[in-house]
Amino acid sequence: MSDLIARQIAGALLDIRAVGFVLEKPITFKSGIIAPMYIDNRRFPSYPKEWRIVLDGFIAKIKEQKTQFDILAGIETAGIPHSAGLGVLLTKPSIFIRKSAKDHGTKKMVEGGDVEGKIVLLIEDLVTTGGSSLHGVTELREAKAIVKDCFVIVSYGFAESKKSFKEANVKLTALTDIDTIMEVAEERGILDTKSKKIVKGWYGDPWNWGK
Repeated sequence: MSDLIARQIAGALLDIRAVGFVLEKPITFKSGIIAPMYIDNRRFPSYPKEWRIVLDGFIAKIKEQKTQFDILAGIETAGIPHSAGLGVLLTKPSIFIRKSAKDHGTKKMVEGGDVEGKIVLLIEDLVTTGGSSLHGVTELREAKAIVKDCFVIVSYGFAESKKSFKEANVKLTALTDIDTIMEVAEERGILDTKSKKIVKGWYGDPWNWGK
């Protein structure tokens, strides 16, 4: 991926310090993957100028791919601001999917409106293995929604996520990827050649790198 949108999003991520390279103190993802970098897209709403770049990127990709949908959906909590923001800009309804049901009230997993028979476009902030996103797909389909597409700010592009989305018959569209982020970071002097090589080594074998 090397198109203009991908570079713009990568630049916005670096501008708000949403990307961290932690080669000396690798972190552990929820999936168990040990990584020398992290991405925190939850920072975007605090930076409206850069956030607008992301929302405009989503809109451009939706138009480019002629993606048809009735409702936008975000998964709590990180996906909600982006789906809600897009809903305002596109004048489209926006709902959200809970990670787990509340122990009181209606105990619904899909909140904010009726999705039965509607085409729902899922918006995510980040895809690693794809488990969270596909949980949302499952809940939406159980609520009788039609889900064909998931748009995400960044996808790590791991093999298991590609396989899972394919098996779920959902097209995943990412605004940017790790290679583009590293490319822009290197151009800006944030990532030197040696560090980039380490990150690429991890990216090539994420499950075994930490061992």
